[in-house]
Amino acid sequence: MNDNPPYMAVMQSLIKTDKEIHILVVDDDKTIRDFLQDGIQSARYACSTARSGKDALKILDAQPVDVVVSDINMPEMNGLELVERMKGKYDSGIIIMTGYAGGGTYEEIIGLGASDFIQKPIRVAEFIARLKRVLSERATLADRDRAVVEIKRNLEKFQRAMEGFVQAISVIVEMRDPYTAGHQLRVADLACAIAGELDLSKERVYGLRMASVIHDLGKITVPAEILSRPGQLTDLEYGIIKNHVQAGYDILKKIEFPWAIAEITLQHHERIDGSGYPRGLLEEEIMMEAKILAVADVFETIISHRPYRPSLGLNKALEEISKNSGVLYDAKVVEVCLNLFTKKKFRFKERREPFYNVDAQIQTL
Repeated sequence: MNDNPPYMAVMQSLIKTDKEIHILVVDDDKTIRDFLQDGIQSARYACSTARSGKDALKILDAQPVDVVVSDINMPEMNGLELVERMKGKYDSGIIIMTGYAGGGTYEEIIGLGASDFIQKPIRVAEFIARLKRVLSERATLADRDRAVVEIKRNLEKFQRAMEGFVQAISVIVEMRDPYTAGHQLRVADLACAIAGELDLSKERVYGLRMASVIHDLGKITVPAEILSRPGQLTDLEYGIIKNHVQAGYDILKKIEFPWAIAEITLQHHERIDGSGYPRGLLEEEIMMEAKILAVADVFETIISHRPYRPSLGLNKALEEISKNSGVLYDAKVVEVCLNLFTKKKFRFKERREPFYNVDAQIQTL
């Protein structure tokens, strides 16, 4: 009598049970299959059997299996080939068993992706103990994966909360200085485009965007009549406006952001020759994010209308940063900014993306 039933017969022999744990035994020897199936069922686990690796893959395609117990030396597809075929495709633990001495070392078999390795002849008590250990490890990994998913979900909630907070601050600043409404978002768009061209990490670009959107926060301490003054400012009034970077820093430094938002904000009026404010920092002392923000801020200011003057236009902005490249502004940042406008046709968006979207910064004509 043929002890190797066809695939359909194997599928029809699958045990119907409501138990969670499902074990699949793969061996071309029916005696071994029946022996292990009895032991597994005695341990109150569901068990299916297959005579070859190919039949095993069909069963794996048809239903979830927690652990596959497979012989190595089988026709058509041996156990190690089955492990390779299962890798990355099926969420099952694998116990390899063999009585063939040349089947590979324990380290080699585990290295292929197996969960455990057991030599024949097999004692049921030892086998069930090994099986329970593999199942326990899988349960631990599943708990860890669930915890990782929950942490990621909480981080996303925290990020959305921070985005909402930063956006609210931006709106407050614009309410104080409506003439420059949209300035911070346009600066953020350009700063992130420059940062992307400089290959800053996505995390750093995100932090730069957050800082850019609220870089003028300190202006809430400046009297509204000074902000909207159409004529020339006095030295005293200009000094009050210059203090906005320190004021913004003093507010933001109390908030534990994952990025150096307060420091970027404080440094965005520094210049690499030490002529900037408030600290008069030199090139090597200024953060790259602040160097980028400085160029983006100056550029957007020149091409935008202000209470004291109309827009000076794109050419004037290009001229300003070109003339002061390597003097006031970082030369590499200037080069990238010029390239964005002259070659890549960067333009400020009229319909803005959400302020935190760092993947959609450059809009071409």
